[in-house]
Amino acid sequence: MRVIAVWGVSTLTMLVLAGILPDFQLQSADGDSWTKTAFTAAWGAGAFGLLSALVWPLLVRALLIVPALVLGMLVFFLNGSLLIVALRLIPDGRGAAAPETAVVVAAAMSAVASATSTALAVRDDNAYRRRLSRLAERRRRRSGAPGTDGDGPPGTVFLQLDGVGHDVLARAAADGVMPTVAHWLADPAGHRLTPWRTDWSSQTGASQLGILHGSNHDVPAFRWYEKETGAVMVSSRPASALELQRRAILRTHDGGLLTVDGASRGNLFSGGADQLALVLSMAARRGKGRRSRAGYFAYFTDPANAVRTALSFVAEAGREIGQSTRARIRKETPRIKRGRLYPFIRAFATVVERDVVVAAVIGDMFAGRTAVYADLVAYDEVAHHSGPHGRDARKVLARLDRALALIVKVAEHTPRRYRIVLLSDHGQSPGETFAGAYGLTLKDLVRAGSGLPVPRRAQRTRSGSEARDAVRIALHRPVAAQSEEEHVAATPSDPVVLASGNLGLISFPDIAGRATQEQLDRRHPALLGTLANHPGIGFLLVRSERDGSVVLGRDGARVPVADLTDGQGPLAPFGPGAADAIRRTDTFPHVADVMVNSMYDPETDTVHAFEEQIGSHGGLGGAQSRPFLLWPREMTDPLEVVGEDGAPAAELVGAESVHRVLRHWLREVSGPQVPLRDTRRRTGARRFGRRAVRGADGTGAPGFPAGGSGRGTDAGTGARG
Repeated sequence: MRVIAVWGVSTLTMLVLAGILPDFQLQSADGDSWTKTAFTAAWGAGAFGLLSALVWPLLVRALLIVPALVLGMLVFFLNGSLLIVALRLIPDGRGAAAPETAVVVAAAMSAVASATSTALAVRDDNAYRRRLSRLAERRRRRSGAPGTDGDGPPGTVFLQLDGVGHDVLARAAADGVMPTVAHWLADPAGHRLTPWRTDWSSQTGASQLGILHGSNHDVPAFRWYEKETGAVMVSSRPASALELQRRAILRTHDGGLLTVDGASRGNLFSGGADQLALVLSMAARRGKGRRSRAGYFAYFTDPANAVRTALSFVAEAGREIGQSTRARIRKETPRIKRGRLYPFIRAFATVVERDVVVAAVIGDMFAGRTAVYADLVAYDEVAHHSGPHGRDARKVLARLDRALALIVKVAEHTPRRYRIVLLSDHGQSPGETFAGAYGLTLKDLVRAGSGLPVPRRAQRTRSGSEARDAVRIALHRPVAAQSEEEHVAATPSDPVVLASGNLGLISFPDIAGRATQEQLDRRHPALLGTLANHPGIGFLLVRSERDGSVVLGRDGARVPVADLTDGQGPLAPFGPGAADAIRRTDTFPHVADVMVNSMYDPETDTVHAFEEQIGSHGGLGGAQSRPFLLWPREMTDPLEVVGEDGAPAAELVGAESVHRVLRHWLREVSGPQVPLRDTRRRTGARRFGRRAVRGADGTGAPGFPAGGSGRGTDAGTGARG
């Protein structure tokens, strides 16, 4: 009955379009009766539906070599070509359409058919749920996976809202921007909100590595220089992400949080999951099994998904152009340039990545997976350029809440019950950029303090974010080994200066090991004093031959790391936990010769990013170090999990602590994790040598189309609503 209903609606749509569009006809040259025309439309709609169901997935599979974003636009032309073929199958040549008209007609018919199919499928909730359960059980029997039912242990979905701070989420819920979250917090049986404190490196690379793999040791920043290899590690580069994942597995001897029937979607790291889509570390894999873009192609297998996402992509790019133009006209401050490719990067992060990841999560839930971890980067990308508290960022939060509401609704029909946990990896702190406030970059200041030439025109560093390299990968454009602001000095005496939000790292390649304060004072007597006394800098961390590592501040302040105290000396504005965070980072093998944290004004809650970002994270200071954990009340309190001797902890500190909490939540319903030998097998990490850790096949989780077309993909089709 659903097929007949969709066929009827598609036929009616084709008739309406034939009456509107001059280059689209369903009649012979001499004209036909309404009955004959309706029969012709029904024939064409049926042929187009069959071609879409049978031929379209094969076309998409054959185009795996095409960049994912190019495929998103190519979808329209492929869909139009299928319609032209369908029209030529109509007897007596009654159907015809110009190529450009065929594209429009095919897009409209795909969208209408998809909407109708989804509406009919979910009308009877019980029937829909039974159908999904049967399909899921059939898939599990074929794969040999254990079965699940509504009375068994629940699955867990971890949704990471990248860059959303604790206070931002609480305010958005209170103001009605995120009604789903507000409902959870208001419901006595709903969710509880807990803040946690990041490490000194408050960015996705360090936080997500710690959350998914249990260790973020030796990740001092988003990007850093390693002297022994002369390489710059960047968390958002596939090769660097794969190496960081390998190091974490070596340190913990564990594959990760998701090794037991897990799925990793849109993350920097795999977490040991079998099912992977849009996982950056897996994009560095080589050989026959490389499927780094599998999630995109699975999603675009449904032409309706591609049509809707492509239209939303264009609308979002136009929205960004309008918003940035309005900001310039109003002379809003602080403000940075948002032209060139940024509108398309924003549209990718807020539309393409969101749609693909949400659809993949829905497919995982329909498949009954035990644990799913997904990252939604939309807010983080927009907040970098528009500010974390601006109207643009709040609108993104509203759209993320709608995606969350969809997942909650889908959970009512999945073959097993799901607990949904919301969390973030860091927050964001607002403020004018360092270059905007003082007219020069950190690199310029370092060179001036070292007595080296400074360019007349300050060169501002390019903004770095998780979305940018993901876009390059989606376009098949190689990620450069070293970007312009990350190049190693041409002469050995030149310092390498890198930026990670409001955290700066200075390294001297020609000094073996970690340089000392005394060595730097002899070589560049004015450097450390210039940096420590600059009004845009809060403090420095450097090693001393006499006192061990020390923190330097203004007016000659010099405190040994062992004697650091929160709220005193150079750390006075930075709040609790700063001293311990610095002490921990000081033990890392790849800590920079000089670690530079920008100033922080607690009255305005602002910092100065060393990148082109008016919302930043990466160091200490304000909301960037205060993300959140929103969890169902039926779960154990996180503070009890990390507490000692039966007493709850005072606060949740560090990404590794969050990993312990999430792992405890999985164990309390599913039992202990598999042994290490099984973990290695599941992650494909047969050996932990210098070679890349092999991942799973990356094809993603099977999903179940709501329309009954028989096209199952890992993206699922539940996101059509």
